[in-house]
Amino acid sequence: MSVLERVREQERMGEGLPGTSGEAGELRGRLKGDLVDRLGLSAISSMVSGGDPARARTELEVACQAILNTRGYEGLGDEERAEVVRQVIDEVVGLGPLQPLLDDDTVTEVMVNGCEHLFYERAGEIHAAERVFESADQILMVIDRILAPLGRRLDRSSPIVNARLANGDRVNAVAQPIAIDGPAVTIRKFSNRISTLDQLVERGSLPAWYAQLLRWAVLLRSDIAVAGGTGSGKTTLLNALSCEIGTAERIVTIEDSAELRFDTHPDVVRLEARDASIEGSGEVTIRDLVKNALRMRPDRIVVGECRGGEAIDVLQAMSTGHDGSLTTLHAGTAEEAVLRIVLMSRFGMDLPTDIIEEQVASALDLIVMSCRMADGARFITSMSAVSRAEDGGVRLDECVAFDRSRRTWHLVSEPPCVARAVADGTLDREEVEAWRRSAS
Repeated sequence: MSVLERVREQERMGEGLPGTSGEAGELRGRLKGDLVDRLGLSAISSMVSGGDPARARTELEVACQAILNTRGYEGLGDEERAEVVRQVIDEVVGLGPLQPLLDDDTVTEVMVNGCEHLFYERAGEIHAAERVFESADQILMVIDRILAPLGRRLDRSSPIVNARLANGDRVNAVAQPIAIDGPAVTIRKFSNRISTLDQLVERGSLPAWYAQLLRWAVLLRSDIAVAGGTGSGKTTLLNALSCEIGTAERIVTIEDSAELRFDTHPDVVRLEARDASIEGSGEVTIRDLVKNALRMRPDRIVVGECRGGEAIDVLQAMSTGHDGSLTTLHAGTAEEAVLRIVLMSRFGMDLPTDIIEEQVASALDLIVMSCRMADGARFITSMSAVSRAEDGGVRLDECVAFDRSRRTWHLVSEPPCVARAVADGTLDREEVEAWRRSAS
């Protein structure tokens, strides 16, 4: 739908919003109508499509303020004027009720459940938004505005869309007939506030000695899998670990939606998977990218998340000269992580379970767990060393334990890589001794 059509449609739907007064909806609709009469649809279209959203918002705000100074808008306070102007501009230029939530840096996720429910997450807690969408059509217009620059669309023939905004935010949209109660949209906002282990320590997500252990693990080229539940901070930790890779090494990152950021590393190739086009062609999977990455002379391969058959390719890469690779996966415990890797690997290659377990034992060095507590707090919890068991399966030895009730950490045993590094001189013995005292 064009900008002009969208403005006309929004004028037609100027009635009150669920969750707001009818008077407020009427006022907003009237201001939009007066704005169109004053500037003309062509002028508004030119502003919106001019490629400078900030300038368009400024010019439209000036016009709205001028309109509010005319007859028919008496009695509005400064706060009311500012709010109605913001809402009108959000609908014409931005994403309607979503815009203030996306502009709020404290909001981490936005969820639309049809036209009657709009929720957002802040500090790990979910809240209901005061303003919601007027209709399913308005939601679809906003989705179209999000997807149009990406060359994607959402309709009955393609009712599920995953996309990434220019700023890194991840978008999932589902429409009828899949979404029974109306279009559903989930936007996970990209946060670039945390990119180092030191920042995680400052937030209390792990102690300094644990961060140092992880830093050494990356330095010593340990193959690490970060596991945890949805929203537990897996990608955040993966980014922090990736930033510990030396600048002399070449990194290839592979993600479903590119989120990892490297502000100072000079040699990073970022690859992103692509869904099939509307015609059903052009799909590039994570597995395709992992295979291609092996031809790009990587020192380290970082896979944003293993979800399927690419797991076997990641394991093979770890076992064939690409030590120090990193990835994440969904799992509640280290044991579940091993089971998930084995299961996903069987999707990629039909091998007996014991063969795949042996591959896991030889490829992975460490499994690091992350979790999200009921109050929304996120922690880097346990660490387990991975090795081959006597029966040929996978052996897990807990190195760092986490007490959920007390939210404390305990060093159970050192990963084997630390002692080896001290013996060959890679790590300074005195530095390691000082670390051992701090962790005890």
